[in-house]
Amino acid sequence: MAKKQTAGRKYLGDFAPKFAELNDDVLFGEVWSREKELSPRDRSVVTVSALITKGAFAQLPNHMKLAKQNGVTKDEIVEVITQLAFYVGWPNAWSAFNIAKDIWTD
Repeated sequence: MAKKQTAGRKYLGDFAPKFAELNDDVLFGEVWSREKELSPRDRSVVTVSALITKGAFAQLPNHMKLAKQNGVTKDEIVEVITQLAFYVGWPNAWSAFNIAKDIWTD
């Protein structure tokens, strides 16, 4: 079962309470908890891929840490990023590798 997410409320609860509620309760509460439909590991691969594609590197470290916790291995993340390099751009892959290297070599 997915761990209860509280980052929205922690970081944005006072400033944007509705957004924080949607983040914690809907996205991470309802969507991420649909483990029968898609495992947390697979959701992590999809999410990390989407963030790399968009160039959303500010969100990538936390999602890569979650992917690692959800069982994505170093070799798998390397393959994901290498595959994406040819579809979403070399600079995006290079940036993603710098983040992944820090997370999977600790």
